[in-house]
Amino acid sequence: MTQTTKPDKAPNFESNLERLDNIVRELEDADLPLEKALQLYEEGMKLSEACHKQLEEAEGRVEILRKRVGGKVVAEPFETEEREGQ
Repeated sequence: MTQTTKPDKAPNFESNLERLDNIVRELEDADLPLEKALQLYEEGMKLSEACHKQLEEAEGRVEILRKRVGGKVVAEPFETEEREGQ
């Protein structure tokens, strides 16, 4: 019997943010060697981009429920200031 491996699930927003927080703490250490600092910085930038992308996706899924005249509840897309200005 062969065992199939599941593809690794992408880290969720919370774990990405926690790792990013840890990286910031490590980078604040004045005794950190330059090469290690550069590696952490690169990892942090990738995590920051991933978090930003996850937030944008979540924003697109948010809907506002509004009660219309007559008692009917309708879902409308959530518009941010950035989107309204476009």
